Amino acid sequence: MTDFNAIAARLHNAAMSAEAVAQLDVELSTGEAYEVQRLSIERRIAGGDRRIGIKMGLTSKAKMAQVGVDQMSWGRLTDGMLIDDAGTLARSRYIHPRAEPEIAFRLKRPLEGKVTALEAYAAIESVAGAIEIIDSRYKDFKFRFSDSVADNASSAALVIGAWHSASVDFGNLGISLEVDGDPVEIGSSAAIMGHPIRSLVAAARLMAERGDSLEAGDIVLSGSATAARPLVAGTYVRARFEALGQATFMVGE
Repeated sequence: MTDFNAIAARLHNAAMSAEAVAQLDVELSTGEAYEVQRLSIERRIAGGDRRIGIKMGLTSKAKMAQVGVDQMSWGRLTDGMLIDDAGTLARSRYIHPRAEPEIAFRLKRPLEGKVTALEAYAAIESVAGAIEIIDSRYKDFKFRFSDSVADNASSAALVIGAWHSASVDFGNLGISLEVDGDPVEIGSSAAIMGHPIRSLVAAARLMAERGDSLEAGDIVLSGSATAARPLVAGTYVRARFEALGQATFMVGE
C-alpha cells in the first residue's frame, strides 16, 4: 500500500530544505495526488502557516506546452508563501524557481461546486496583477501530472500588486514580464482559458471534486498567460498589467 504521509513528508522536506528529490517511483491517481498535496500543506499549517487561497495551474496553452501536460491543476496557498510587493525573494530558499505573471482574485463570498461565470463575477471583491513563483521539488523540473499535483502544483511563492475594483475589465489585458527592465515574456489575460473568469469557475468545480471550496477572503491565482522564466540572483523582476498596474520583486542571494 502506498504511504501517502511518507510522500507528503518527502515533498515537504524538499521544499523546506531547497533540495530536489527524484520523481516519485509510483504513479499516483489524481485523487491520491491531491491527498498527498493536502497532507503536505497540513505540515506547513502545523508549522504556523495560514491558508489564504489557491493557485490554478496549467490554464494556458503556453504553460501546458512548457511542462508537457494537457489538463488543469490547482494547489494551496499559505501566508508563508507571500512576498511583499517590491520586496526581496531569497534565491537560496528555492531549488529552480521561475516567475510567471497572473491575474489574482480576492473573494467576498464563498464559491463552491458548479457555478456560472456570473456567479463567479459576483463573488469577486477585487482584482490585482500578481506574480507566482513556481518551483518544482523534483530534479531537473521533470514530473508527471500527478507528481506535480502532489507537489502542490509546483507553487512556491507569490507577489500581489495593488488591489483594484472588480469592475475592471480583465478579460483581455496586455501583460508583460520584465527582468532588469527588459521584456522577456509578453501575453494577454485572454490566454488564460480565453478569459480569466473561466479559471475561477474551474477552481470552484475542481475543488468541489476534492470535497473543498473557496471561502470569503480567499485569494485565487488564475494561472499564467505566458511561459515561466527562471530566476537569477541579483535581478529585478516586474510584471506589468494593463489597467492593473504592476507587481515587482528583487531576487536576492
